[in-house]
Amino acid sequence: MFDAYRSIQAPSQGLFKDNGSRFIALAYPVETEAEVKAIVAGLKKQYHDARHHCYAYRLGYKADLFRANDDGEPSGSAGRPILGQIDSLGLSDVLVVVVRYFGGIKLGIPGLIRAYKTSTADALQQAVIVEKIASRRFRIHFDYLSMNAVMKVLKDMDLPQTGQEFGEQCSLETKVRLSAVDAFLERLQGVARLEEC
Repeated sequence: MFDAYRSIQAPSQGLFKDNGSRFIALAYPVETEAEVKAIVAGLKKQYHDARHHCYAYRLGYKADLFRANDDGEPSGSAGRPILGQIDSLGLSDVLVVVVRYFGGIKLGIPGLIRAYKTSTADALQQAVIVEKIASRRFRIHFDYLSMNAVMKVLKDMDLPQTGQEFGEQCSLETKVRLSAVDAFLERLQGVARLEEC
């Protein structure tokens, strides 16, 4: 299915040591750049005494939103190897931050690439890989007399309901997988008013 993709279920951690330097890799399931910023900021506070907080992420079911950050390491020696490990497993909605404690001996660019790559691989090997389904959220507005028709569509298509408001005018939210959106819109046409949220 075009709307299924792979991600990780929960945060995980990996470690690599070389010549006294420690590379602590922390992997997180994320869905937005705002989440990424909050996690990176939190880790910079938590590991405030570390020399570098390098990271990479890939987001979305198309995996088309990504970034790699070297955080002061030589260009391409940290963020890209981290992103490479995310990509080698075909993951999206994933952030990996590698916190580096400098051990006093320079590792050189090949050594840095190996360290960031290996610590990231370790963190992702510890993670549980899950299949995620890309979806769109809708708020359905309908009058009370249309409730049975709306509920039948939700039940038939096995769609979740949240934020229900029932009165003379009713509304609720649901999440529809991408491959089912056309059928969903067609079935509710003329029955309810939809807005994407």
